[in-house]
Amino acid sequence: MDRVIDFNTDPQRYRHWKLEIEGPVAKLLLDVAEDGGLKPGYELKLNSYDLGVDIELFDAMQRLRFEHPEVKAVIVTSGKERVFSAGANIRMLSQSSHVDKVNFCKFTNETRNAIEESTAQSGQAYITAVNGPCAGGGYELALATDYILMADDGTTTVSLPEVPLLGVLPGTGGLTRLVDKRKVRRDRADFFCTTEEGIKGQRAVEWGLVDEVVPRTQLQDVALRRALDFAAASDRPADAKGIAWAPLARKIEGDRLSYPNLNVEIDRALSLATFTLAGPAAPPPDAAGILAQGVTFWPLALAREIDDALLHLRFNEPTIGSWAFRSQGDGERVLAYDRLLQATASDWLSREISLFVKRVLKRLDLSARSVFALVEPGSCFAGSLLEIVFAADRSFMLDGMMAGDNRPPAVLRLGERNFGAFPMSNGLSRIESRFLGEPERVAVLQGEIGAAFDAAAAAERGLVTFTPDEIDWEDEVRLAFETRAAYSPDALTGLEASLRFAGPETLESKIFARLSAWQNWIFQRPNAMGENGALTVYGTGRRAEFDKRRA
Repeated sequence: MDRVIDFNTDPQRYRHWKLEIEGPVAKLLLDVAEDGGLKPGYELKLNSYDLGVDIELFDAMQRLRFEHPEVKAVIVTSGKERVFSAGANIRMLSQSSHVDKVNFCKFTNETRNAIEESTAQSGQAYITAVNGPCAGGGYELALATDYILMADDGTTTVSLPEVPLLGVLPGTGGLTRLVDKRKVRRDRADFFCTTEEGIKGQRAVEWGLVDEVVPRTQLQDVALRRALDFAAASDRPADAKGIAWAPLARKIEGDRLSYPNLNVEIDRALSLATFTLAGPAAPPPDAAGILAQGVTFWPLALAREIDDALLHLRFNEPTIGSWAFRSQGDGERVLAYDRLLQATASDWLSREISLFVKRVLKRLDLSARSVFALVEPGSCFAGSLLEIVFAADRSFMLDGMMAGDNRPPAVLRLGERNFGAFPMSNGLSRIESRFLGEPERVAVLQGEIGAAFDAAAAAERGLVTFTPDEIDWEDEVRLAFETRAAYSPDALTGLEASLRFAGPETLESKIFARLSAWQNWIFQRPNAMGENGALTVYGTGRRAEFDKRRA
């Protein structure tokens, strides 16, 4: 395996971003170190970025949300004088494997989605101050923010030049955000996305590509005023104390990842990673204890560990195609923690914890892996943890007990938070998505919150897929893993992505559906990646040669 990609960092180790905070406004300055690529073989010129740049942005966003409740608006701008960002680094993309490109685009887009969620639900608005040419992924970053301010200096432009320059598409939802979010007229969007030069000045405002242009000398002052306007509408507390976003305690030993509340075991023969989640070791604290415990507060601690493990497996273990989730603990305690967060939902920190759990569950939904849930004696799949069972492509629940096992029988418990606290990318809860054809079931289940369902009751209610008994359990579970490992990973990715998000489309589900169905295909076509493809010959002086047939 290549060098392990680690998603843990902190501002003292940032090479590409500078974080400045003054009262209710933070400033994130993109100042990419040209020699700071995550892998050798390319330079990050013109504030172009690779995965390492986005890992730092992801970390900064968590710190702004959890460590700085006083921050109500964030200005994203460039730390370089005459360039905002040239977007994703082309050399990096052309040298990356198809898997690496797709993983990079998906993580980057998840980070962009978190920016949008920050304003919509956390009261921490993002605005962009474009102080130089802003192309491709640089403009896609701006599109994810709530307000785009641009220097009107005759040279600063915004552009999405991937089609004419590279033979690919904007990889992190640029086309969708252009017409669905900013509602740019289709004919104008068509012209904009097929011209290399980009658009500047008042035309960019008239077309809806940016919100405002101002003279370069006034850009930062106006950006601050706009940020203060957003801050005035925020409900984040001005005088609250944040929590330290401390490093994760993680060990990687051979085929095992271990955290305080999570262990992951890899079985390479079955192409399988088994997650064992530990329920809370103690009852929940009082409301004040959430802040006092900080990142060790069980729901937040476990969510951080799951998130890190998902990212580690996505990027460092691409051949491990199936993930199985087990749990151990007291389901009633899980529900007690859920009730505490529900009761304190108006508190900024409780809100952030719930939003973080939601983002982690979405990352699980969006991962190109087969997901299984195993509900066994001693498990604690209740409330928020039960969402993992509903996120699974297939679930198994033991009917009865294993010989010699003195743990409590397997049960499932629904909680209030299963009914809307953690919507999927389609805007529905996992229960609503599960029973799209039987919506009346949702109301019935909502009346059974807190009840303990054994295997027969869970199956009757449609909460699990199969309920083998002691005799059949091992064979049925093993066969599920073995057959999954024998199928085409490409076909499984398409199958799972098509089945997981039934029902309505949202901006978010459109972006990921289009990313999976089109960008992944275009990225590996000869017109982009062949010997004379646009990505391959970019910067060489040679012209790309395209197969003119439409497929």
